[in-house]
Amino acid sequence: MKQSNSQKINLGLFVTIATVLFIAAVYLIGQRQDMFKKTFTISAYFQNINGLQSGNNVRYAGINIGTVKGINMLNDSTIKIDMTIDEKIILHIKKDAIATIGSDGLVGNMIVNIVPGKGELGSINNGDFIDSYSKIGTDDILNTLNTSTENAAILTSDLLKITSSITKGKGTIGVLLNDTLMANDLKMSIANLKNASYNAVLSINEINEFVTNIKTDDASVLGLLLNDTISANKIKKMIYNLETSSAEIGSVVTSINTVIQDITTSNGTYNYILKDTTLVNSLKSTLDYINEGSDKFNQNMEALKHNVLTRSYFRKLERQERKAAKKVHD
Repeated sequence: MKQSNSQKINLGLFVTIATVLFIAAVYLIGQRQDMFKKTFTISAYFQNINGLQSGNNVRYAGINIGTVKGINMLNDSTIKIDMTIDEKIILHIKKDAIATIGSDGLVGNMIVNIVPGKGELGSINNGDFIDSYSKIGTDDILNTLNTSTENAAILTSDLLKITSSITKGKGTIGVLLNDTLMANDLKMSIANLKNASYNAVLSINEINEFVTNIKTDDASVLGLLLNDTISANKIKKMIYNLETSSAEIGSVVTSINTVIQDITTSNGTYNYILKDTTLVNSLKSTLDYINEGSDKFNQNMEALKHNVLTRSYFRKLERQERKAAKKVHD
């Protein structure tokens, strides 16, 4: 009987302790998973979650406000993260907030950090999506460093080849460094450039001196023209006279044009002779009559030469003309 009561007491203590432990475990797990708080869910899309797992913390401005509820792979480049957030924080998170994935310390678990936005939009609601930003992971950094190291090795190898070629006198730079004759030629070229520059400076100084002498020398023609105001006034006067003569010539030409225009437009004799076709025809007829009369006169004279009564007279005139012509030739 005593043994039976002892067993019952032990059993009762065990059940009591187990129940207390169970309640404590449920409370702790529920406290971690926010089972006893009023929560709401927001989501974000990522391309790389860098080892994030369900149950990891969600922080806003450095404060734990919830946990990662679920991770769903939508396609080969998009991952959906669902987050359970304490309902008390809903007024502080705006719709322009940005979610990023980081680590809790150097070697801690991955967490979701929600960075406040500009605050220009309203507060988020249950089921909303916020923008995300994927940071460069450690693997990406190592790959980049590895690529940089390989490129540096290749670059170093190429530089060694170049320096080796230069030291052996290959290529233009190698020839310049190792060929003493070319170095002397370069020195000579530089010396010639210096001499040319010096001579150019001398020439410029001489030109400046020449210009100065022209400005101050009144004996030369150019200096006289530049400095003698009397000569300058004479030249101005000559130009003025030329302009006056040109104006007078223009006036004379205008007068001549006026006279010619008056002749061509007036009813004078000249215009009458030029434009009256009746007078022209009359003059033409008169000339025709004169020519016809002279022709008939010549015919009459020829007839008189062959007439018996006047023939001896004309022969006498011909003999006198021949004698006169003979005297002229003698």
